[in-house]
Amino acid sequence: EFRLVESGGGSVQAGGSLTLTCTSSYFTFDGQDVAWFRQGLENGCEFVSSMFSDGDQYPADFVEGRFAISQDNPKYTVYLQLNSLKPEDTAMYYCAADFEVTRTTVWEKDEYTYWGQGTQVTVSS
Repeated sequence: EFRLVESGGGSVQAGGSLTLTCTSSYFTFDGQDVAWFRQGLENGCEFVSSMFSDGDQYPADFVEGRFAISQDNPKYTVYLQLNSLKPEDTAMYYCAADFEVTRTTVWEKDEYTYWGQGTQVTVSS
């Protein structure tokens, strides 16, 4: 069974950085499209960014160049680098993956079959 496990969350002050990790079991991310979503206290499940198997990335507008997705080689681990964090970035962050994601709807959570359990990011002002 393909499972995702996130880690790396924590508490930081505004302006700080964190690196979130998403590790897969049994299979690599090779050939998969990967995304990060988040859910805060006031918002529903919100798309953060995605990276397709060809390396193209599609960040949400609020990212504004602050976050980036990368992968290890071999591709058992995906990272989300969070820089210049703001209090409004406080949320539970989830990684998701699927073999075929439509580029015109990368922000739709239903596009992704595999999900992790989430890792909490808390940013204080």
